[in-house]
Amino acid sequence: MYPSGTAGRVSAVDDPQPLPRQRTPWSRTTWLVAGAGILLGIVVGVVLPRGPVTTFQAVALMPIGAAFGAFAGLTLNSRWAMGIAPLAYMIGFELAWASSVGMTVDEPHLGSTWGILAVLAGRGFHALVALLPMLVGAALGAGYRRRQHGAPPRSRWSATLRGARRVVTGLTVAALAWLAFSLVQPASTPAIMASGEAVVPGSVAELVNVRVGGANQWLSIRGRNRTAPVLLYLPGGPGQSDLGLSRALLQGLTDDFVVATVDGRGIGKAYSSFDAGLTVDRSVADVVAATDYLRRRFGKQKIFLFGESGGTITGVLAVQRHPERYLGWIGSGQMVNLLETDRRINRDLMAVLERSGERDDAERLRSFGPPPYDTPLANAFVMGYYDRLAGDYDPPASYTRRGDAADVGFMGLGAPEYTLIDKVNAVRGLMDTFDVTYPRWQAIDFRASVPQLSVPVYLFTGDHELAARRDLALEWFRDLKAPHKHLYSFPDAGHATAFEHVEDLHRVLLETALKEAGAAQAN
Repeated sequence: MYPSGTAGRVSAVDDPQPLPRQRTPWSRTTWLVAGAGILLGIVVGVVLPRGPVTTFQAVALMPIGAAFGAFAGLTLNSRWAMGIAPLAYMIGFELAWASSVGMTVDEPHLGSTWGILAVLAGRGFHALVALLPMLVGAALGAGYRRRQHGAPPRSRWSATLRGARRVVTGLTVAALAWLAFSLVQPASTPAIMASGEAVVPGSVAELVNVRVGGANQWLSIRGRNRTAPVLLYLPGGPGQSDLGLSRALLQGLTDDFVVATVDGRGIGKAYSSFDAGLTVDRSVADVVAATDYLRRRFGKQKIFLFGESGGTITGVLAVQRHPERYLGWIGSGQMVNLLETDRRINRDLMAVLERSGERDDAERLRSFGPPPYDTPLANAFVMGYYDRLAGDYDPPASYTRRGDAADVGFMGLGAPEYTLIDKVNAVRGLMDTFDVTYPRWQAIDFRASVPQLSVPVYLFTGDHELAARRDLALEWFRDLKAPHKHLYSFPDAGHATAFEHVEDLHRVLLETALKEAGAAQAN
């Protein structure tokens, strides 16, 4: 029996509150969230056509992704939001990205190591800073209403699963916090130290951003004496960033020279200035602009210019067009005619593969067709066999020791000269700059276009340089007219001769190059 006036009633306090209906993946609300995600992806893709390329952009995308994920989770009241929100966002971004140029933004190619690396450096990094926070936001938003209404777990298994989700969410939030902290850590270059761990008085060790034609270039500048002669180093590629490697491997030069290494537009620390229309003339003008900055900065009328591999293309052209700015040209791994070199390498590699019975790889090489290749993946495939073509040799022990002691990791990316996003950009810059620049260098042939240089020339080569490069370099050097020209060849060196024999490079600069430069200026 119920007391009078209460028969058949249950207190409103005890009424269970119905949970909001969870949205099914095909509801109108789902389409609303998907549409919002596509729109957000398009907006981000228009504003950031290559994804986040600066620390600010990467850090800013994290709360944006988390906020949209939370909106999706709250709106759908379902963990379907964790799939729908990122998928819709990426569809929108890919639509906006369709017109972007470069290996890391083109159609994915997962059949090779370089193709996978391109996906990781481009889409992968973007997913890390945008989609991972979006997943966390969606998970938290989807669970919010259930927590608000105090929904009890339906079983012991449900309670365990809910606890596991909370642990995973907490760990992911902690990982995102660590990622954000890592992104904002600044780059630096170590000071030049004397004995007793004191900084050398009058030394210079800086990372400098130089604006050129509305674009960024970065310079690493190091030397024990600011008044010493200046040497500008141009890394290879095109597209390679060597800020950390050059510090480690050229460190002896800083005793007597101010050594500057450049990250040109679209490369490494300057990837934010990537230019899909970058021409040879613009690249050469950038080298001259970096030269002029160093001349003004250190009060020099002329400086030395030193190029390695791909850097020898823009370097030789800069010296040819503006000899009044340079004391001399130092070439290592000298390139002369890229198209002819690639054709000879293709021929030599095909012979090696067929001779050794490697039919699958021979067929793969044949499938790319003759150079010029229409994809950088073909170049990457061929580069994987350079060691076979060069032959076995042991580089100087001092070179190996310097590399081991520096401990700068893959491509030198463990060096403090790079922020976290600089490391990603160094990979993106190599791939994308190579993709758009290398084809524009195919018509260059120094044997015809550079028969003379008006400055002394110092050429370093090794017996284990690929014959397809070395033979052309020697042919060009033989006929080249210059005030002075010197050839230095080493039996225990390959493509990176000047790095492998940096002590000899140092000696040549001190004993020969400076004397010839002084005599020329005196006259």
